[in-house]
Amino acid sequence: MTSAAPAPTTDRAAAPPPAPTATSTAPTGRGLWRRTRWYLLTAALLLLAAVLLAAVNQERRYPPLDPRSYEPAGGHAVIALLEREGLQVDLTADPAVRPTGADTLVLPEPDLLTPEQLAAVAAAKHGRVVLVAPGPAALSALVPGVRTSDENGGAPYAGVRTTDPGCSLPEAVRAGSAHLGGLLYTAGSRGEGCYPRGHGYPLVTVTTGRNTDVVVLGSGEFLTNELLRKDGNAALGLGLLGSRPHLTWHLPDYTAPVAEGGRKSFQDYIPEGWTWAGYQLGIAVLLAALWRARRLGPVVSEQLPVVVRASETTEGRARLYRRAKARGRAADALRRATALRIAPALGVPPVAGAPDPTALCAAVADRLPERPAGDAAALLYGPPPTDDAALLRLADDLDTLERQVRKP
Repeated sequence: MTSAAPAPTTDRAAAPPPAPTATSTAPTGRGLWRRTRWYLLTAALLLLAAVLLAAVNQERRYPPLDPRSYEPAGGHAVIALLEREGLQVDLTADPAVRPTGADTLVLPEPDLLTPEQLAAVAAAKHGRVVLVAPGPAALSALVPGVRTSDENGGAPYAGVRTTDPGCSLPEAVRAGSAHLGGLLYTAGSRGEGCYPRGHGYPLVTVTTGRNTDVVVLGSGEFLTNELLRKDGNAALGLGLLGSRPHLTWHLPDYTAPVAEGGRKSFQDYIPEGWTWAGYQLGIAVLLAALWRARRLGPVVSEQLPVVVRASETTEGRARLYRRAKARGRAADALRRATALRIAPALGVPPVAGAPDPTALCAAVADRLPERPAGDAAALLYGPPPTDDAALLRLADDLDTLERQVRKP
């Protein structure tokens, strides 16, 4: 009898399920580096390029009428002509050098001189002193008899354009017409004015008690590299600056400390190169903002409920003025609009949002010499009209003036 062996039993305990792997959603250092490395690299390259450009872009720039400048507004050409004629030309920062009677001293910025420097120039025995656009302080110290024309009620400024001499000064007679303008002066009792513009002169010569010829110029633009070759500018420049065998050209100190009591702005403490670097960084930030910008959706157009013609708006405002009998307000609106439209055509810049009345009237007088002198001032800045007929006449006269200015 055979008994069956019991089947072997295997203890197979059920294995526990594997524990879930913990996954962190917090950004790691490596992930942040991989995500931002290109942005950081781009910013570093832009910063490096800005610093390099600021370092290498330190080209020398000179102020207008500087004899070392070859730019259109510089004055190197007239110095080259004088040296070609055999004159000795010196550039100096000391306005009181070589106090002899055989030299010419040019002061392109006399208003930058201190009272002590002006007194030193006045005491020195120069043969000729040329002042470019001097103010009251320089005039009082060097040529007491000459004043700016606005002190006598004339126009203070005239645009630079071709002008005839209108005087007996030998240098002006030989040169003929030249580009004169700028500040206007009175000749005084001992001076002679040339190239008249209205009630003033942009060129005045005076012989002082020290036998020193003082030449006052309202503007030095005719001596610049750009205008020297036109009309008689070169002949006038050689005549005024080359009358003595030696020429001393004063170089103003534009970097001099602010006078006592003055204040510096924050930009005065920033080097010029860093300013350009700041501009370049601003452009880089703007480009990055445009690159990362996202449109929030299509542009939604909305129809206006009512379309009103401009003529209806004008007529409605005119009716309101008429109902309120506001002729003065209407006249002021017409005059202000006319002045704003003709000022660009006459080259008069706006001051505080409106053209200067004196400069605008002087420009109109220069453009329309056939009109009476005070007609433009009375028309543009006169009293308000007394009735509707006078208001209509004012509107017609303003239209006529504008047409004449635009098409003289």
